[in-house]
Amino acid sequence: MVKVRIPATTANMGPGYDVLGMALNIYNDIAIEERKGETLVYNNGVLSGDDYRENMIYTSLVKALDKYNYKYDGFRIGVTRCDIPMSRGLGSSSACIVGGIYAANELMGNVMSKDDIIDLATEIEGHPDNVVPAALGGMVASLTSDGKVVYSRVNVPQRLRFVTMIPSFQVSTAMARKVVPSSYSKEDVVFNISRVAMLINVMNNEELDKLRVCFGDRVHEPYRKTLIENADLIFEKAQEFGALGEFVSGSGSTLMAVVDEADAEGFRKAMQDFLSTLGGDWRAVVLEPDFEGVRAIED
Repeated sequence: MVKVRIPATTANMGPGYDVLGMALNIYNDIAIEERKGETLVYNNGVLSGDDYRENMIYTSLVKALDKYNYKYDGFRIGVTRCDIPMSRGLGSSSACIVGGIYAANELMGNVMSKDDIIDLATEIEGHPDNVVPAALGGMVASLTSDGKVVYSRVNVPQRLRFVTMIPSFQVSTAMARKVVPSSYSKEDVVFNISRVAMLINVMNNEELDKLRVCFGDRVHEPYRKTLIENADLIFEKAQEFGALGEFVSGSGSTLMAVVDEADAEGFRKAMQDFLSTLGGDWRAVVLEPDFEGVRAIED
């Protein structure tokens, strides 16, 4: 049996659309063992009634096994921990993809390198910004060139915490991509280039006083916030409560506030009190970067 833990991820991080991502310390755990004749999928010990052939863990698992001509007959796939909320912009699909591929690699005796895992995960997901940090941990800038993923780690100051504001409602990735324009003015492009470059450098140099301007975005957030009720109001309150910056996590519906470690719990409490006055059953959670990425775990 192979047991795997995969972190949540937050992507885009303001101006870094489809480029920046970071792993966070909430996780899904999966357990996979080979069996003869059939495949069964369990969620917290309960047999799933869905078609296993549409399960993203299964499809990613067999995509990797088929690529390396590994023979199999069936599997028992168990989701034993599922803390990453679905369709909230925290990388739930990337966790399934990376977890399935990583488990396949374990079954095959680790024939895949970390780059092989990343390339295949990106091929399945369509873009690297979530799958790369899920595989590597930490904050990463990534892109694809000639069918290969090129990535570089970004240093995250130890003092930073990420107050994750998660509502009960979902925003589908398909809808979030649909509202994003297909073209932009030169002014908007330069606006984003300047801020994503500055954000990476500010992180690397721990210039936290400059973070707020770095999270500005004109490519996706102005459009996606229309799908998230009260997003602008929540961002205004976050700034009032002392956040260093705010951004939409992935495609939403989760919103993120970046704070100093010393202020994190006070900020979370003030934000939770405010969120409780809104609809949407929001909850605020203080998270830290996960620097390990996907890994095998023991009992």
